[in-house]
Amino acid sequence: MKLTTWNCNMAFRKKVAIILKTKPDILIVPECEHPDKLTFAEETPRATSQVWFGENKNKGLGVFSYSDYKIEILNIHNPEFKYILPLSVYNDRITLIIFAIWAQKPQNNDCYTEQIWNAVHFYKDLLISDNVILAGDFNSNSIWDKPKRICNHTNLVNFLNSKNIHSSYHKFNNQEHGKESAPTLYMHRKVDKPYHIDFCFASQNLMDRISDVDIGTHDSWAHYSDHQPLTVTFEI
Repeated sequence: MKLTTWNCNMAFRKKVAIILKTKPDILIVPECEHPDKLTFAEETPRATSQVWFGENKNKGLGVFSYSDYKIEILNIHNPEFKYILPLSVYNDRITLIIFAIWAQKPQNNDCYTEQIWNAVHFYKDLLISDNVILAGDFNSNSIWDKPKRICNHTNLVNFLNSKNIHSSYHKFNNQEHGKESAPTLYMHRKVDKPYHIDFCFASQNLMDRISDVDIGTHDSWAHYSDHQPLTVTFEI
């Protein structure tokens, strides 16, 4: 299974052909417009299953299957954690719990991980599954930690690690959080403003089945978005 997460920087309908060249089975797209607005060229492959959540039809969180996987939002979804969507993604061979994420800035502070931190504690009983993935735009990195803030990025990573859930990029490349060599964001699309803020965390059972982790390059993707796609291939 190939999972790709890519913040498309809006207007997904105009960019779908380029991201589908990565041949994802599951595609997570922050800043995606409502399905009613998704009009594609006739030759563009259609998703076999999809969900969307948002308050603005021009800019929400879309999740698409381009394979035999079906996608459903779990009934436990708490709208308080708007863009941390707990999903059942399944086919005849396996059932996955995938949290599709597009982290939002709280009204009272600048801690983008606050909503994710609260959500993973609310959904903690789901995290004990053998087949859990959390993927999307976290809008955070350990470089922005504030030591006295409980919901900072490092504490979130450590909490997930305590549940035996780890970042695919960091494990696969043997890199530390905050010291990533491959950015997933070039702020304002500027090559001199690189950051790593998109992640795919997975439970150990799935980590053991990762065969590849790939991040797009600035040269290939800056025309389409300030984010680069993160693609993880699981042998399942």
